[in-house]
Amino acid sequence: MPVTFRKSFRILPGVRLNINRRRWSITVGPRNGPKRTWSSTGTTTTSMDLPGPFGYRTTRRRNQR
Repeated sequence: MPVTFRKSFRILPGVRLNINRRRWSITVGPRNGPKRTWSSTGTTTTSMDLPGPFGYRTTRRRNQR
């Protein structure tokens, strides 16, 4: 079983800093509502939980040069 590291810090109300071994990300949004996440790898994710087993998520990757 591999050893993993993951930690999340609340830096402001509605703003979280998420850290793991290789990357970090910042999530902005309320606990039960639409959220936007920016990752150090260049990925931007927009997500929203919907009632029941439904949810919405779209991910975009920054263009590589």
